[in-house]
Amino acid sequence: MLDRTSQLTTRYVRTPEAARLLGLSPRTLEKYRCHGNGPTFRKLGGRVVYAIGDLEAWADQAACSSTSDPRYVEARAAGNAHR
Repeated sequence: MLDRTSQLTTRYVRTPEAARLLGLSPRTLEKYRCHGNGPTFRKLGGRVVYAIGDLEAWADQAACSSTSDPRYVEARAAGNAHR
């Protein structure tokens, strides 16, 4: 069962602020939504919103310690998948 308290304290941001937090353009996030390789989002009414925790989790998946890190190749491939 979901914790109601954590649901109420979750902060949501719209695409422009989410893009600013990630250092991306809003258009890039829109493309990621269409292709399914971006952060988890929610559609509330007619608005797309992102939970701050989902943005952080998505960014953490691309964390690498060097260019020889095996995850580096995967992270680059995910970022270039739909160019």
